[in-house]
Amino acid sequence: MKVEIWSDVLCPFCYIGKRKFETALNSLSRKDDVEVIWHSYQLNPNQKSESELDVYSYLAELKGQTREWSVMVHDNMTKAAKLIGLDYHFEKARIANSFDAHRVIQLAKKYNLTDELEERFFKAYFTEGELMSDHITLIRLATEAGLPTEEVIQVLKTDQYSKDVINDGAEARQLGVRGVPYFIMDRKYAVSGAQDSSVFKETLQKALNEFQLVN
Repeated sequence: MKVEIWSDVLCPFCYIGKRKFETALNSLSRKDDVEVIWHSYQLNPNQKSESELDVYSYLAELKGQTREWSVMVHDNMTKAAKLIGLDYHFEKARIANSFDAHRVIQLAKKYNLTDELEERFFKAYFTEGELMSDHITLIRLATEAGLPTEEVIQVLKTDQYSKDVINDGAEARQLGVRGVPYFIMDRKYAVSGAQDSSVFKETLQKALNEFQLVN
């Protein structure tokens, strides 16, 4: 059974959602019957390669709120992440355009390494303060996740996988996706947002039960 996930590596809820989904999946006896497919989704496709604003000012400006409000929102998110073992450091975060990172993730599908690369990219951005539009950084991180270095370099030199990233975003819009993370189980059941692991487990179990009946 396929589970499709639309996500952006710069989305704090996506990293939390990934971990909660994994907790639910790992609790199932039939977890090996589930194939996870990652899809690209850019929260802000018009963002420049690097922003002069820090993450607090960026969100405040985007939402028309004060910087103090933004600091509070990020502090609450850091606490939520910590509860499930994630270490967020927004004071290090560097706003960037994630398009090239998504192209490398598309390459990772070829090697069945999307889970590993998503994890590495998330940690790089939210914990380590890496600039996720920088090609040298992306090459290093992708190599650490197990991708062939030369092939990553070639992708970033060209426009390879650009259409795949764009098509993923277009499909999300067709499905009515308004935000990420967004999970679809067997193209029947959807979970939107970083829901509790119990929600993922219940939905996965339901979808798996129905999948088994017809296969």
